[in-house]
Amino acid sequence: MTLLDHLRRMADNNLWSNDRLYRAVLQLKPGEFEAERTSFFPSIKATLNHILAVDHLYLDFLEEGGIGAAVYDDYVLFDEPQALFAAQAAADRRLIAFCDGLSADDPNRRVITDRREDGMIPEKIGDILANVFLHDIHHRGQVHAMLSGTSVAPPQLDEFLLDYDLKVRKAEVEWLGL
Repeated sequence: MTLLDHLRRMADNNLWSNDRLYRAVLQLKPGEFEAERTSFFPSIKATLNHILAVDHLYLDFLEEGGIGAAVYDDYVLFDEPQALFAAQAAADRRLIAFCDGLSADDPNRRVITDRREDGMIPEKIGDILANVFLHDIHHRGQVHAMLSGTSVAPPQLDEFLLDYDLKVRKAEVEWLGL
């Protein structure tokens, strides 16, 4: 497996994991999505909005959109999980398309990241992607834990990469076009 193969698998996994997590979130009873909980962010709603806001920020850096930190500053919170799910899926598809379009040299190519008062910092695309995947996994884990205190059981999120696990994800992977 090459680094490009790995990055593409991680982008695919990001879509699959978010899809699974949101399908659980969409089953929450009224009030559970926004209910205050113990975590880094105070609710499932706040945590999922944070994931998407940061994804938008890093996608702008990766795609060299030129908007910079304003992408995060101008992010409008979603109040409803269905709309948030649709926006996250669109961002996940953008990330997949970006990774699919990478050449062998691109992971080492630097793009500018807007770090506000710290300046415009050139970062390697491969490092940014690794950071995005870690960030999303970290916060999905928080949502997963918060779901344990709701009426909905947290979904399994670690059955993607191995052939052994194909039996439990095959239909979803085909439905998502992965």
